[in-house]
Amino acid sequence: MYLEGLASAFPEWSYSQKECFELTKESEVFAGLSGRGKMILERVLLGDSGIGKRHFCTDNPAAMFEAGAQDLNEYFEREAPKLAETALRKIGVVAEEIDALLICTCTGYLCPGVTSHVAERMGLRDDVYLQDLVGLGCGAAIPMMRAAEGFLAANPGKKVATVAVEVCSAALYVSENPGVLISLCLFGDGAAAALWSDVAEEGKWQVGGFDTVHVPEEREKIRFVNAEGKLENKLHRSVPDLAAKAVEHLWERRRGEVDQVLAHTGGRDVVDALETRLGWELAETSKVLEEYGNCSSPCVLFAVEERLKNCKNDGRYWLTSFGAGFAAHSCEMWR
Repeated sequence: MYLEGLASAFPEWSYSQKECFELTKESEVFAGLSGRGKMILERVLLGDSGIGKRHFCTDNPAAMFEAGAQDLNEYFEREAPKLAETALRKIGVVAEEIDALLICTCTGYLCPGVTSHVAERMGLRDDVYLQDLVGLGCGAAIPMMRAAEGFLAANPGKKVATVAVEVCSAALYVSENPGVLISLCLFGDGAAAALWSDVAEEGKWQVGGFDTVHVPEEREKIRFVNAEGKLENKLHRSVPDLAAKAVEHLWERRRGEVDQVLAHTGGRDVVDALETRLGWELAETSKVLEEYGNCSSPCVLFAVEERLKNCKNDGRYWLTSFGAGFAAHSCEMWR
């Protein structure tokens, strides 16, 4: 499977961590937290989180704390397709040439899925194959790419568009749980779109060598749960080490030497744990974390885009993403 184009998109509103704290501090939800809860938010948002700013699909992210489940669902339905469309149009996608559209997300649920809305907005043909991947959490982009590879193998000569889109501001849930409060300080909104074909040409990047490790006994350490119709993110303090161990397992099964490892952001502690286990400085991953926070599934593709933009002579990358399941995934890019 060969990469024809890659682009990212972010909402127009962005906030520094300090600004996020000031907005949060003025909310009624913050006033209702215990002293310990307030201290956690202050420590993470005003401390060294590795995050400089985050983007949101709203000019008032603190208002999302008190929004009802119906309002959040409608917000996701409105914003996710727009963000996905923006990323696709940045590639310069020609609607008539698209044979399949795959979209992954975990921050909202639609039936029919986000693909239906995006296909309409993009003016795709009425015979385009649509596939929505949900429930894979932050790790979803690589399994989505694997599904695209499968489609191309079964349908030679076609083109597939993929989008990882997350409106994490639709899941800004607040409770006294430390993991919930920490996750509140990490996530932002964004999308990454890619176009794929099976046409080999000199200089094109090829993707393959997909791998996965699934650890279901650790499922409760990181997942969304239903909290009165809202999404509440469970995030256990062991997640950085859990992620690093799973990724290291995949790393040991890689095919060969690479120019760089490009990983999902997770958070500062996750990046530190990955760098220790793998022995790599994850410069692109850290830059994505600094500029956008953790946007869930698109982050690994943000890191790829960053690397491709700045390093023209590379020949091979190793990509990894991880999250709910607990599951970690990997693939390789080469030319």
